[in-house]
Amino acid sequence: MSVINIKNLTFGYDGNYENVFEGVSLSIDTDWRLGLTGRNGRGKTTFLKLLLGMYEYRGSIVSNVTFDYFPFEIEDEEMSGLDVAETMCLEFEYWELCRELNLLGLEDEILYRPVNTLSNGEKTKLMLAGLFLKQDNFLLIDEPTNHLDRMGREKVSRYLESKKGFILVSHDRRFLDNCVDHILSINRADIELHHGDFSSWYYNKQLKDEFEKSSNEKLKREINRLSSAAKQSGKWADKVESTRIGKKSLEYERTKEYAAERSRKMQRRRKSLETRREKAIEEKESLLRNVESTDSLKISPLKSGGTIVKVKDLSVKYNGRKINRSVSFEIKDGEKILLSGSNGSGKSSIIKAIANGTAEFEGSIEKGKNIVISYVPQDTSFLKGGLHEFASEREIDESLFKTILRKMDFSRSLFDRDMESYSDGQKKKVLIAMSLCQRAHLYIWDEPLNYIDVFSRMQIEELISEYNPAMLFVEHDIEFGENIADSVIKLEAE
Repeated sequence: MSVINIKNLTFGYDGNYENVFEGVSLSIDTDWRLGLTGRNGRGKTTFLKLLLGMYEYRGSIVSNVTFDYFPFEIEDEEMSGLDVAETMCLEFEYWELCRELNLLGLEDEILYRPVNTLSNGEKTKLMLAGLFLKQDNFLLIDEPTNHLDRMGREKVSRYLESKKGFILVSHDRRFLDNCVDHILSINRADIELHHGDFSSWYYNKQLKDEFEKSSNEKLKREINRLSSAAKQSGKWADKVESTRIGKKSLEYERTKEYAAERSRKMQRRRKSLETRREKAIEEKESLLRNVESTDSLKISPLKSGGTIVKVKDLSVKYNGRKINRSVSFEIKDGEKILLSGSNGSGKSSIIKAIANGTAEFEGSIEKGKNIVISYVPQDTSFLKGGLHEFASEREIDESLFKTILRKMDFSRSLFDRDMESYSDGQKKKVLIAMSLCQRAHLYIWDEPLNYIDVFSRMQIEELISEYNPAMLFVEHDIEFGENIADSVIKLEAE
């Protein structure tokens, strides 16, 4: 066991008005399984890259461990899996690598296949196996779940639970609960370290937020009371003070000392009240700094009055070959259906076939007359240019579009930037905000939560629960699926 000591860490990107981190100090035990969480744009990946020494910063990071980063950059996709493992870890026994692969549910045959023939999930597991072969290294794991299906997430979470010495960035609540023993949360105003899993951290955060909100209301009342008292005391003090100025009567001379003493007491009381008020204002300003407020989102689904889509004996094809066993189902007003299945079982292809007919399929897809579909694709790489042009091309209300983005913790400074510079999570929010602007009978979302922070996930859950739109979606976040789906269609590979 050793410790990573971080002291007065300060970092900001060139051209940004505010620093990403300001005077951060903390100690991390290298035996911890540490989950790193925070809203999109708070600096989670930046924090990992600072540990790797990729950016210049002020302060110090002291450790006697070597940091490794996931995902590992594979220079040549035509290399075999074994060659990639040897690139990640120079010294290991073959049986050790096979043991790690077995723990992840993989056969050693993938070691002899070119990497470009492996699925994204297989690549993820191969990288984790190779990186964990290294001794005395501390692994920085950046969002490994994005290419994992439900079964793959369960395998990887059990695998990570058996390890120690890593920081894991993930927004999947169930995944974090299964494999971490500490949470490092990048908040609005500071960084918080918590002993326990995500659920225990979130429970404590809710209690703290409610306490801060309650204290904030009490302080508001105290400030108003003190302001009123200080104002009244000031009037009294000024009135008494005026009796000491411009009067030369005998009565004045006899009462001068009394009036002077009374005036001094009034002025002291006035000053005391002002001091207390300023202190109360300072206390109030220190509250609510880390309360994660999530404004309610809205959606205006159209109603068909019955069945929206009827799917019968549907199977999708790739190069003429059937990918999945045929399925049949219907989607009605207000019904939310989750498509489930392992990687390669055809989930995204079925989504595309129903959304816009761009996937090859056999069977039948019947849609009601004049049915409007709002589609959120899995891929975000096509997002380029400004938000104004994006909204205009899709004929959505730009003001509403940007209001939704703001409610999803989107900084105004992003509005004038090219979408190509956005993080993956920010790009996903653009697509979801677009969909929420569209009035549709059916909302079809393909893995909408990839890269999206936990608070936004909960925000979207609340939206769907309140407005009850008809939905067909693919999502591997177990918590989200269980909270939203009315039924699950299980796909099986052919």
